[in-house]
Amino acid sequence: MERSGPAGAAAGGGRARYAVSRKIEPFYKGGRVQVLRQRGFMFCPCGTKLNVIDVETGALHSLQQDDEEDISSFALSPDDEILVTGSRALLLKQWDWRENKCVRTWKAVHIAPVASMAFDSTSTLLATGGCDSTIKIWDMIKQYCTHNLKGSSGVVHLVEFHPDISRLQLFSSSIDYKIRIWDLNSSKCVAMLDGHFSAVTSLAFADGNTLVSSGRDKICMVWDLKTRESKRTVPVYEVKLHFIYSFEILCLGHGPMVPLPLQVPIYCILKVWEVATAACVYTQPVPFELKEEASERSLTQCMLVPERNEIVTVSVEHNIVFYDAQTLQLRKQLAGYNDEVLDVKFLGPGDSHIVVATNSPQLKVFELATSHCQILYGHTETILALDVFRKGLMFVSCAKDKSLRVWRMNKDGRVICVAQGLGHAHGVGAVSCSRLKESFIVTSSQDCTIKIWNIPESLTSKAKAALISSPETLHAKVTERGHDKDINSVAVSPNDKLIATGSQDRLAKLWSCSDCSLLGVFTGHKRGIWCVQFSPVDQVLATSSADGTLKLWGLRDFSCLKTFEGHDASVLKIIFVSRGTQLLSSGSDGLLKLWTIKTNECVKTLDGHEDKIWGLHSNKQDDMVVTASSDSCVMLWKDVTEIEEKEAQAKQEEQIMKEQELSNLLHEKRYLKALGLAISLDRPHTVLMVVKAILKETDGRKHLEENIVRLRKDQKEAVLTFLVTWNTNSRNCHEAQAVMETLLKHEAPDSLLQYSGIKSAVESLLPYTERHFQRLSRLLQASMFIDFMWQNMRLADVSQQEDVTL
Repeated sequence: MERSGPAGAAAGGGRARYAVSRKIEPFYKGGRVQVLRQRGFMFCPCGTKLNVIDVETGALHSLQQDDEEDISSFALSPDDEILVTGSRALLLKQWDWRENKCVRTWKAVHIAPVASMAFDSTSTLLATGGCDSTIKIWDMIKQYCTHNLKGSSGVVHLVEFHPDISRLQLFSSSIDYKIRIWDLNSSKCVAMLDGHFSAVTSLAFADGNTLVSSGRDKICMVWDLKTRESKRTVPVYEVKLHFIYSFEILCLGHGPMVPLPLQVPIYCILKVWEVATAACVYTQPVPFELKEEASERSLTQCMLVPERNEIVTVSVEHNIVFYDAQTLQLRKQLAGYNDEVLDVKFLGPGDSHIVVATNSPQLKVFELATSHCQILYGHTETILALDVFRKGLMFVSCAKDKSLRVWRMNKDGRVICVAQGLGHAHGVGAVSCSRLKESFIVTSSQDCTIKIWNIPESLTSKAKAALISSPETLHAKVTERGHDKDINSVAVSPNDKLIATGSQDRLAKLWSCSDCSLLGVFTGHKRGIWCVQFSPVDQVLATSSADGTLKLWGLRDFSCLKTFEGHDASVLKIIFVSRGTQLLSSGSDGLLKLWTIKTNECVKTLDGHEDKIWGLHSNKQDDMVVTASSDSCVMLWKDVTEIEEKEAQAKQEEQIMKEQELSNLLHEKRYLKALGLAISLDRPHTVLMVVKAILKETDGRKHLEENIVRLRKDQKEAVLTFLVTWNTNSRNCHEAQAVMETLLKHEAPDSLLQYSGIKSAVESLLPYTERHFQRLSRLLQASMFIDFMWQNMRLADVSQQEDVTL
């Protein structure tokens, strides 16, 4: 802000190329999740896809349904080899999930979608429970249906084989809340376990004769499979959903491994219950910021992975959490679905994280290297905006609950709330932090006011901040009514002396930071202003509006310096990039546009999102941009200008070297290598010159034939493409026909038909070859006529000479 005049902003060049380097997109939208027993992969259904997630890195690949129908259920065999999915198209598909290939498809035989699946312990039998009240058993080796079990009531939402395969028993549950036991020898239901008053959600076998069931009626039941009677009922009133697995040994978080008779962990916040006494023997400690709204963290699934010593839980918010099975300490958390993303910012001293506001009261902090996600609780209504202080360790969020919160990242990457402020009469829609030091925050609201909040030294001092046990309360030092309508955006200048605001009243205003006095008004937009940003290098303010334009304004006289037109929709966010020489804007049509300030032109349009782009932020190095959209996706865009320039330079140097080598090869008459090099350079004219040079040699046709035959198939395909072009010109048709003759002579018809582009090549060659043939025929006729005339003239001359002699 210390430079004078706006001209500096228009000086210099700029970048023009960004490419997507990372995409954080929804990978789980509900349903059953399964984790590999041996390797760190997880399977999550997401609409028509089944996503395979690498738990360590967060990388994913998808198994996509060809029929574009949603996957209704899936199952992975105990040996982690066989994956089967069922879709609403009533088809079952078996996948080679490592190669992303469907290896087998067959009809499910059910007359309604498959709702549940389970393999037996040998991975040879598959049970499918349908919405048509039937259960089918499939032999996966011989590939046929072995049983059709009828008698369930409504949707069969749970099937489980008895772990002892010699018993040949299947357990199922449907809408009537009963657990049915099926004897696969007789294909009949031999018993019904009746005790739950709501849907049964999970079954677990403690041993061969003990079954534990849980249900939405807030109880767990222990069943004796010999007598088929209930042994014990464990009521767990405070948990809404119970999805459990039992196991024999569990460390309760203190001391060594402790053996207990039968323990069933039931998790909302992790708890362990001892069935023998119906007592809760362990409750996971809850941080102060998580004590409210426990219902939002209710679980839909909980599983034990003994081979990995992990407990995995899935919440109703589609968050997947991995715990150490011995200590119950959190190992990793992944966010399966983000809903609409309203804002995003880089976070951390090295921009190692991003913080995301996702149309909910919770914030999500993603570690970019591992995709580990922290979920931050504190706000009670939707978070609307974020901003980060310069050092990247502290950031601010504001929400519809009329509050702002200050968060701090510790050395270990954990984020805690250190302060909160109340005072606005309506939702707080925009926030901006001081730029030079962590000294103040500016907020704006639907109540049309601006507030400036001072940050106490206790929050900025690392030593004091470490002692904070609960959030401090902030108080606004200045409040000013700034506009007549909602204030959509607020920004602090790089020198912390000025504040800019943009409003639905179509005005942008400039304020003094010290006392919030009005310095000037920027008038010119035809619709509401969505975003305001100060230039990092000049006394210039950029604004974007619902009228589809961006404008640059001088801070001295408040005049409009430039207008950028090109968006066909509202321009929601703008940032300065390339050290202030370019603008990057995002629109409600899902497009990003890069503008060069000097030339006033849009140099690049980036199409990556499918809906409104609400979040747009650049990192400290100015070489990476993150965007967030209503399509639930967060994208990281890397500036690849320098990389592409280096690649282009290296390619150019390589081209020069190859051309020199080609020249040397032609001079040395090493035609085969020259042909191969010219083909690799994709130079049809150079290849033609080589062919002509060969034909000029003694026995040229023979040499050409020898060289063409020795080419690889892909090189022959390239030559075929080239000769199609040569054949269109009568000057080059002889070379084209010579090469074509060689190909036809030495390649079998079936082999030629396998060439890529052979159809279009033949279609192009035929008319021109016919034309050349007709021209040669006319030439032949003409030459024969001349020969005839010459012969006749000779005969007449000979007759005259004979007459003279006589």
